[in-house]
Amino acid sequence: MSGAGTKLGVGTHFRLDGETVEVVEFASLATGMEVVLKDGRDRLARMSLRELLTCDRAELIHDRSGPSAADDEDLAAVVLNRLTKDEKKVVLERAEHVREMLTGYRSGSEDLPRPDEPRPQYAPGLPMQVRYEAKAAELGVTARTVRRWARAFRELGEAGLVPKTAQADGGLGNADPRWVEVAEEVLKEYEEESRPSVKVVLEEVEARVRTKFKLVKVPLPPRTTAYRWMQELERRHPTFRLSTKRNRDIADRPRGVYGKLRPTRPGEYVLMDTTRLDVFALDPVTLRWMQAELTVAMDWYTRCIIGLRVTPVSTKAIDAAAVLYQAYRPQPVPESWPREAAWPEHGIPCGVLVEAEAVHGPVTGVWGPKVAPETLIVDHGKIYLSAHLTSVCRRMGISVQPARLRTGRDKGPVERYFRTLREDLLQRLPGYKGPDIHSRGLNPEKDAFFFHHELEAIIREWTAVTYHRRPHAGLLDPYLPKVELSPAAMFEHGLARAGYIEVPRDPHLAYEFLDVTMRTVQHYGVEINGRRYNGGCLDGLRDMAGSDIGLDKRRLPFFADPDDVTRIHFRDQERVWHTLQWEHAPSLAMPLSEEALQYARRLAAKEYTYPDDRLAIALLLKRWSLGLGTSLVERRMALRLSREQVALDLPEQPTDDVRSLPSVARVLSLPEQSAPPAIEVAREPEAGDDDADGLEELEEELDFYATALKDIDD
Repeated sequence: MSGAGTKLGVGTHFRLDGETVEVVEFASLATGMEVVLKDGRDRLARMSLRELLTCDRAELIHDRSGPSAADDEDLAAVVLNRLTKDEKKVVLERAEHVREMLTGYRSGSEDLPRPDEPRPQYAPGLPMQVRYEAKAAELGVTARTVRRWARAFRELGEAGLVPKTAQADGGLGNADPRWVEVAEEVLKEYEEESRPSVKVVLEEVEARVRTKFKLVKVPLPPRTTAYRWMQELERRHPTFRLSTKRNRDIADRPRGVYGKLRPTRPGEYVLMDTTRLDVFALDPVTLRWMQAELTVAMDWYTRCIIGLRVTPVSTKAIDAAAVLYQAYRPQPVPESWPREAAWPEHGIPCGVLVEAEAVHGPVTGVWGPKVAPETLIVDHGKIYLSAHLTSVCRRMGISVQPARLRTGRDKGPVERYFRTLREDLLQRLPGYKGPDIHSRGLNPEKDAFFFHHELEAIIREWTAVTYHRRPHAGLLDPYLPKVELSPAAMFEHGLARAGYIEVPRDPHLAYEFLDVTMRTVQHYGVEINGRRYNGGCLDGLRDMAGSDIGLDKRRLPFFADPDDVTRIHFRDQERVWHTLQWEHAPSLAMPLSEEALQYARRLAAKEYTYPDDRLAIALLLKRWSLGLGTSLVERRMALRLSREQVALDLPEQPTDDVRSLPSVARVLSLPEQSAPPAIEVAREPEAGDDDADGLEELEEELDFYATALKDIDD
């Protein structure tokens, strides 16, 4: 009878609900086998045999020795799989010798003999002692060793032949538990410290063991053994092998079960995060090399980027609000983009709803989907928990859910986007400096001539042309696990699966994410930073400037986009939104930022005593159009404004080559692509006082950077 089995019949005892019961009768019914149980007070109970053997209330009381699930020994499969390839080979060869010693055949069966079997010294008719001595002489071991092998093989098979040192739990089977406990305490203390040496840690462990266990003598291992045990503890608590940053990340892993949110439709969860880009860029004002930060908003279900913004040095709360503003009102795509990279303005991909104009006419639409977020997942940064952003989200019914502190995996998809951006785009751009100091080149600043706004245009175009159209391993349908899905295809899948998407109920709600400026309405309109805005919607409010109404009531909110100062937005008393134009906006055919306007004012002040904004902009555009923009600042402004006017032809199919993106090619001026007109004009500067003055002012401060920027003209 097998050692794993025991008899069950009349007289077998069970422990049922804490009481000892005895089987007194079996009954075979059509529904199955049942037993009659009797307890110590002669009370009878009828119970299904299946329930008796499987329920947690009952436990069999047996008197036979045999294996049990509560044994301290490891399972045979665990012992064998813990071996290395060479160790397993040695164990299998030893098993063949033991089988030959016991049966005369290495296979263990006379039906599968080898050509020379059975050998005379292991013939089945010989006494076992003779065969033990023959095998001991053959292998060069003692007869006691081969008898121990035979006994272990009969009990556990091949697993019984594994050496005890290989069966030790994680290599620490012979280590004193108290020594291991102290060693783990010391290693945990170094999680946020600089990397120590193994020698220092062992000395600290030894001193702490002597101090902690004064009354009980704990044996200390020899130095070689201690180093081997510490090598095993390194696998559990990385301290010496990996970088300290990686060790901290491993130590911060949650100890419990990993969980995750499971989005079921587009817009249900939106992730927002900010990262520092691994590429240098030029600040558009000071022309110095500066760090750039990227803030993105990602739809979790589709992995689509619905908003992004690049800012110099650091990100402000208004930048985070501007990213969320793009989710409601995505920016239009340039005509140079491939047709398949544009999304219709209603946010539904062309694969679901095809427009004839989008197919046959020019490229129109926006660069990403338009969704109304239901839940916003952010970290604990001040820019995401600002009063402005949280108030707008509360008004729009957007639930803001902060992730756990120092737990980047809570926003895993957006962290993976940052890594893909670095590996597929940033490292191919000039000025790439690597993810850390160990990956940095000798002088990455010498190649960096992308400005922050150009870097944002490149990232936005790569996201729409490549990232949204490329299959992602993390996107799958559980019912069709082999189907490769891209973020754009996943959007169509989510629309077909859910049957709807959340869209803004009122398009004007997006204005609430913009920067708010409180101003009074004068007889000439509204003035913000020296710019005057006017419109017919202000007619009923102009008389308030000279009235007796308090200033707090006369000051009204106006909403402005920091990237376009040519217009502001205003909501009247009837709760109707209006757009106010800057008085000099008709003379411009492009958006104008606050930065460009301030530079134009400084330029005009050099020639005129009382310049106005119209004259300043006219002089700036005139100098660029005449090719006089030879100073570094003017070249930077020409590059910034010319990006709205230049269109380059690209192949119909998207490509992973970063140099083929129009935003990159426009700055690099590839030979096979046409160069921007504004840059071409600046290639032949005219001599004059204006050019000399512009260079002399920057000579002392920007001498180093002037050398690095020479490549812009080439």
